[in-house]
Amino acid sequence: MGYNVAIDGPAGAGKSTIAKLVAKEKGYIYVDTGAMYRALAIHFLKKNIAPENTDAVIDACGDAEVSIRYEDGAQQVYLNGENVTSMLRTEEVGNMASKTSAIPQVREKLLELQRTLARENDVIMDGRDIGTNILPDADVKIFLTASVETRAKRRYDELTGKGEACDLEQIAKDIADRDARDMNRETAPLKQAEDAILVDSSHMTIPEVVSEICSHCR
Repeated sequence: MGYNVAIDGPAGAGKSTIAKLVAKEKGYIYVDTGAMYRALAIHFLKKNIAPENTDAVIDACGDAEVSIRYEDGAQQVYLNGENVTSMLRTEEVGNMASKTSAIPQVREKLLELQRTLARENDVIMDGRDIGTNILPDADVKIFLTASVETRAKRRYDELTGKGEACDLEQIAKDIADRDARDMNRETAPLKQAEDAILVDSSHMTIPEVVSEICSHCR
C-alpha cells in the first residue's frame, strides 16, 4: 500500500509547483490530476466540442486514453499516444478543463487510473477533490490556497514572462469565476476536507510552503 499525500486548493494556488517540489524532496511520485483533466480538454477541443454539449463530451471520453509517464525524471502526459505536455497550460485548455471536469462521466474516466497509481506507489496528488473524494484515506491532506489577487498576479507574471499579452483584471475575473464553478458544482466540489491542514501561501515564499508541507509528511 502506498503512502499518499493529497493537496487540494483553488486554481492558481501553486498546487502543482509545490507538489512537484515536495515529491522531489520526499521521493514520492507526483500525480498531476489537473494535467489529466487538461489532456481530456485538449481531446474535446480537437473535436471542436462545446463544453456545454454534455452528451458530446461524454461520447468523446470513449476514444480518449490519458496516461502519465516519467521520462528523464519529468512527468509527461500522453493523449492517445501523443505527448501533449506542452499544450496543457493554455487558458483555453484550462477553461475547458474547468467546465468539463464537473461532468461525472469525465471524472469517472480518470478516477480509477488515479487510485491505482496511489495504491501501488508513494504518491503526492494535487487537484480539487483529492482529499475529499479521490483519496479520502490519504495519510496527509493539505488545503493550499491564496487570495484571488495573489493568484492573479502570479498567473499574470507567468504569462508576461513568456511574452504573452494579458490583462490582470481579466485573469482575476477568470480565477474568481473558476473558483465559483469549482466550489458550487454538483459533482465533487472544491472544499477543504475536515481533516486537511490549511496552508495559505498569500504571503509565503515557495520554499516556505514546501518546508511547511514536508513537516507534516513522513
